[in-house]
Amino acid sequence: MTNSHLPQARFHMMAKPTSYHCNLKCDYCFYLEKEGILPEISEQQKSKTHGYMTEAALKRYVRDYIRSQDSDDIDFAWQGGEPTLAGLDFYRNAVKYQKMYADGKNISNSFQTNAIVINRQWAQFFAENNFLIGVSIDGTPEVHDKYRISVNGNPTFERVKRAIELLIEYKVEFNTLTVINDQNWDKGKETYQLLKSLGSKHLQFIPIVEVDQSCQQKNSGHYSPSADPSLTHFSVPADGYGQFMSEVFDEWIKEDVGTIFVRMFDSILATWMGYPASVCVQSRECGQAMVIEANGDLYSCDHYVYPANKLGNIRQNNITKMAVSKQQKRFGEAKYKTLTSRCRSCEVQALCHGGCPKHRITSIEGEKFKHNYLCPSYQRIFKHTTTAMHLMTQEIKRGGLAADVMPVIANLKPSK
Repeated sequence: MTNSHLPQARFHMMAKPTSYHCNLKCDYCFYLEKEGILPEISEQQKSKTHGYMTEAALKRYVRDYIRSQDSDDIDFAWQGGEPTLAGLDFYRNAVKYQKMYADGKNISNSFQTNAIVINRQWAQFFAENNFLIGVSIDGTPEVHDKYRISVNGNPTFERVKRAIELLIEYKVEFNTLTVINDQNWDKGKETYQLLKSLGSKHLQFIPIVEVDQSCQQKNSGHYSPSADPSLTHFSVPADGYGQFMSEVFDEWIKEDVGTIFVRMFDSILATWMGYPASVCVQSRECGQAMVIEANGDLYSCDHYVYPANKLGNIRQNNITKMAVSKQQKRFGEAKYKTLTSRCRSCEVQALCHGGCPKHRITSIEGEKFKHNYLCPSYQRIFKHTTTAMHLMTQEIKRGGLAADVMPVIANLKPSK
């Protein structure tokens, strides 16, 4: 099969050109463990590439990813580790190859970064090439600097704040990504207000749930925590994520609907409107968001970069064939096939679909499969937002805007 006649499909790919390498040492980073899990990448670190994606691999990836997509709009997502470690020239080459192989398609780039090295050169490049930048920031300086420290132990909040100011100065579109952990789960209101004050208009909140290393089976090739495993100290409490997001919702619904966008609330509203959820956690199946590692290996998901979830390598395998393979199909279907009976009968199941499978670590007597650790949080979030989502859905269907319900909500008691 020639490159010009590759089969096409619709799926998303996240590229990690620097693999697990990072210029921060965050205690809660689940990707740092890949140094011991991905021997191929570790071996490359000893070579002249330092374990980063080579230009030849970049060119092949850009070409094949564009040709694989059954869409006129194609987004390249760059993450890590820390993707800025690849250097500006790497992304200049990426843009060059995107233009070379675009074939009339619209190409966009999103870039998730800790932002500590963003200077005027980076900001100008992002502006000139219309990159969407995701900035990782965990809230107030005290919270952020608890875990997000440089490799030499220095705090990073002020450097991140300066980077955001530069992005605003250069008119670079950006959003913020905040990890919800043991330090900030009870600080939803102040975290939201802090991000708002920094100029963030698009907010994403991700709960951290990590199993203690002592409770994971070694060398299995799978993600295989032991029965009822202990969690790391930085993990969010089971109901903590729900409290955090409920506090955020109560602030957002007062005056920010339509001007500030919280990814989870957008996804919940989409589901209420009868559209697919916009985040994988709330989707019925997994499997449409794969990862390409620095050496060209493809994996089923960002959270399942384990040998058992390797789909192949772009040097030998067609991207689309890997994306639609039986292995990847089984991975995606497992999300709904392994729901507990409690989850299947839950009143918010259609909004939740059991959450991320990696968080299903709770044993329940009589259940064949494990339950999602964050179930109490999801229950709280979906029930807390019910009244507002119902009113917004009605307003939109009448031809109005979601923001039109804010005065009405102000006179109602929030859902419990």
